[in-house]
Amino acid sequence: MSIKSDQRPLYLQVIDRMKQDIAAGIYKEKEKLPSEFELSKSLGVSRATLREALRLLEEDNIIIRRHGVGTFVNPKPVFSSGIEQLTSVSDMIRQVGMEPGAIYLSTSESIAAEEDIKRFHCSDAENIITIERVRTADGEPVVYCIDKVPSQFMPENFLGRSESSIFSAIEESGEIRISYAVTFIDPVGYHEDASPILECDPETALLVLKQLHYDEDDQVVLYSKNYFRADKFSFHVVRKRV
Repeated sequence: MSIKSDQRPLYLQVIDRMKQDIAAGIYKEKEKLPSEFELSKSLGVSRATLREALRLLEEDNIIIRRHGVGTFVNPKPVFSSGIEQLTSVSDMIRQVGMEPGAIYLSTSESIAAEEDIKRFHCSDAENIITIERVRTADGEPVVYCIDKVPSQFMPENFLGRSESSIFSAIEESGEIRISYAVTFIDPVGYHEDASPILECDPETALLVLKQLHYDEDDQVVLYSKNYFRADKFSFHVVRKRV
């Protein structure tokens, strides 16, 4: 059925119609859409108008176009969170009624590399603990985490623990409290390490959050690099006018 004409540009009307059809289940998640010819004919618009609508829908992550294959409906993220507050991955998972879990891949201690010295402002004699984990939701891998922290901030027996909250371990002595974090977000496509670990399809995008966690004295005490499945997570920011 063609769209009903109103005063807005046709491509905006097409976007609204496509969103309505997806919400109504006419086009299901991961389902391939009809060809451009078929869609433009059924909507009663030109292919140029349709392409502009599809371009904007792809920018909004509602659809994904695979060259030589077709256009597909992107799954809606299961987990959504603002990044104004330091919310743990476990809390995000619990909020949607799923059970969080963790698979520890490795925990190691080594002399600070050049990038660690710059990041933590430590000496080249400082040891750095690196923890690699996969965070799960109801057993499904959803986040690949790499955390680095100077060993001086961790309990002496940390490496021997089977599992532990890194935040809790850092704050265990009562001398350090993580106050805030500076976060950088980058979208990436297939990643040769993270994508197989997260059992992603080659076309599944990832969101990489790089976070520098600071204590109350503005000292970096933890660096985290987390790969989130973009089909499972979305993040938003509340921006206020000043």
